Amino acid sequence: MGKRVVVLDYGSGNLRSAERALERAGADVTVTDDLAAAAEADGLVVPGVGAFAACMAGIEALGAGPVIAERVAAGRPVLGICVGMQVLFEHGDEHGVVTKGLGLLPGGVTRLPARRLPHMGWNTVQAPAGSVLFAGLPADARFYFVHSYGVTDLTGLAAAGAAVTTAEHGTGFVAAVERGPLSAAQFHPEKSADTGAALLRNWLGTLE
Repeated sequence: MGKRVVVLDYGSGNLRSAERALERAGADVTVTDDLAAAAEADGLVVPGVGAFAACMAGIEALGAGPVIAERVAAGRPVLGICVGMQVLFEHGDEHGVVTKGLGLLPGGVTRLPARRLPHMGWNTVQAPAGSVLFAGLPADARFYFVHSYGVTDLTGLAAAGAAVTTAEHGTGFVAAVERGPLSAAQFHPEKSADTGAALLRNWLGTLE
């Protein structure tokens, strides 16, 4: 029996591809908006595509914010993917409109200062020594990104003792974060072929 993982359905996200990728990695996966199931699962995945504000509105409409925060406070694994990573930060600034995030990670999400947006396609990342998510992966492993916004100021994360993986597009930005039970990726592991599958297996290995 695989680890029980809930992919949170709050109306935004790449639910089916995340479900299939996690199943292939060996998890017993449920896609649901049931907050009790989200609270009780061995691992919780928070997906997200599109706009930060729309994703936050979906999370708030479901009342999922406290469940995510309580899991993290209790040391129970949570994985944010793409905008599901971004909403874990304090705020997102899109078109001059600032939307409050869940505030579980320090910092904010802003438009990447790149000539070509979105940042779309395969890119390498620079993972820190001791990373659990990237354990066993080669330094030139490539992951699939689709985004125009990201976290470019790493000051707060460094002060909070987070393990930060970076990538480059116009500037350096946060590609992944690991801080206690909270893991997050700006790229889509579920669309990143074998490297993404290895990363998901690494995350599943952290589940009790």
